[in-house]
Amino acid sequence: MDSVLFQVRSVLLTTAACWLRLTDQVPVELLARRPAPGEWSPLDCLCHLLDTEVDVFPVRVRAFLAGQDIPAFDPATQGRDYAALPPNQLAADFARYRSQSLVLFEQLTSTDLARTARHSELGLVTLGQLLHEWAAHDLMHTVQAERALMQPFVAGCGPWRPYFADHDVGAPSH
Repeated sequence: MDSVLFQVRSVLLTTAACWLRLTDQVPVELLARRPAPGEWSPLDCLCHLLDTEVDVFPVRVRAFLAGQDIPAFDPATQGRDYAALPPNQLAADFARYRSQSLVLFEQLTSTDLARTARHSELGLVTLGQLLHEWAAHDLMHTVQAERALMQPFVAGCGPWRPYFADHDVGAPSH
């Protein structure tokens, strides 16, 4: 398997397990807590990942394979409302959709990486670039969620708080 395919697949394989673990072990009040006004909570991140697993990444891979253009995705206007679902159900749904995406992913070959499509905002892009974006997107929102989870602990750690300055959204300005 091509190293890009192998590396992206390795990231895509870990994301659902991470979210299943988080939603199984972390209390809902921590998962729902926003680190600061206007920032996403861990649950917001999970809902967005679920949206993109349903409506963005596998749809775009299929478009590349079919020689079709791909539209942009705006999470502010195209995301679903998952408020009625508990976090563990959201994670289970994400895991189910991810396993379907991985079946599609397994069909890709290294020659597919050079396939091109026109993105409605970004112009001409390759499937290889999209796969890199998919892995980076997974990691970015997982890190974002973990940063949000850190905040009550960072705020409560007293003299150790400066050690977390790079991740502290509530640190006093200097």
